[in-house]
Amino acid sequence: MDYDVAIIGGGIHGAGVAQAAAARGYKAILLEQYDHLAEGTSSRSSKLIHGGLRYLEQFEFSLVRECLLERGYLLKNAPDLVKLTPVYIPIYKSSKRSPWMIRAGLSLYALLGNFNADDRFKKVKKSQWNQLHDINQKNLRAVYQYHEAQTDDRLLTKAVMDSAQQHGAELILKAKVTSINLEDNQCKLSYVNESEQHTLTSKVVINAAGPWATNIVDCVQPKQKNVQVDLVQGAHIILPVQLGEVIYYIESPKDKRPIFVMPWYGETMIGTTESIFDDEPSKTHALDQEVVYLLDAFYFYFPEQKNKKLSISKKFAGLRVLPRSRKNANQRSRETIYLRDRKNKPRLLSIFGGKLTAYRATAEHVLARIESSLPEPTLHIDTKELKLVRPN
Repeated sequence: MDYDVAIIGGGIHGAGVAQAAAARGYKAILLEQYDHLAEGTSSRSSKLIHGGLRYLEQFEFSLVRECLLERGYLLKNAPDLVKLTPVYIPIYKSSKRSPWMIRAGLSLYALLGNFNADDRFKKVKKSQWNQLHDINQKNLRAVYQYHEAQTDDRLLTKAVMDSAQQHGAELILKAKVTSINLEDNQCKLSYVNESEQHTLTSKVVINAAGPWATNIVDCVQPKQKNVQVDLVQGAHIILPVQLGEVIYYIESPKDKRPIFVMPWYGETMIGTTESIFDDEPSKTHALDQEVVYLLDAFYFYFPEQKNKKLSISKKFAGLRVLPRSRKNANQRSRETIYLRDRKNKPRLLSIFGGKLTAYRATAEHVLARIESSLPEPTLHIDTKELKLVRPN
């Protein structure tokens, strides 16, 4: 047999599973359809390593706690890639969430983070509001400040894959999977690379293809049950303006959705939106109405910037995989779905959803669900301790 674990998808979750498998001494290979890693969602996120403050409203306490713990590991293990950044939450008379609600949420956030110093928050004095980059002070009731972390998602994905390769994992780019055949105790996987057809065998295949995950399930024989999910597009824009090395966590004046205004390589990134996407994942792009939505929110909070007539430096969109529901995207669960072909000795596991922040924990959950199909590990390296080096 060629491999213990074959992973499809070179985003953060695929790289994370490759690292976790290699850290146990398993023979692992990752196949990515494009010519570089993080081509999809893992390079089009909001670039935040965060606990998910707004998920408290959906009572997803375990997810928030897990993300806060994972943020701590990344701050320790990848200091050149993950930086703690102050976040300001302005609260107006028209805001959906009152000052006491924000304070209660931040208090619970700190509790779930074990009152770590990184999770402390404070109320900003009114005398200091003038230091907040000409933020709109009309009907401003309060401002709170806490911390989240930022990263370059593409570089983080590359760093995790570099770590996986250092521990023995293999990587093949421009490898498009064409079929997966489930045999008694192994999988036979076929893919095209450089116009040539190849086949490998593996004890387990991990489908970490992100927005393409349902397409991969459709390639499996015998036919497998798929999950009911939606692709939800999130757009971002980048403006050539600097608002300091701080993040603003604002509400859209239109529908009260949360939006982040963030520093990004000397400019300012604004995002995100949420709209159902029903086309081929490679065709995702920021729509005109999404750009207008984000600009309207930005100029509402920073009206002085409108006079500068800024031109957009860049716009992009990524896709989240969320459980299908009648709820709007902003209210749906962010819990990751793990779909196995069978519970005992699975040959195929598909990942649907997942968060950038919790990629390492997701990989550990994956390995726990497939361990009955694998031999005893030959290494016992804890991925919580693995350092990540910023790629050149």
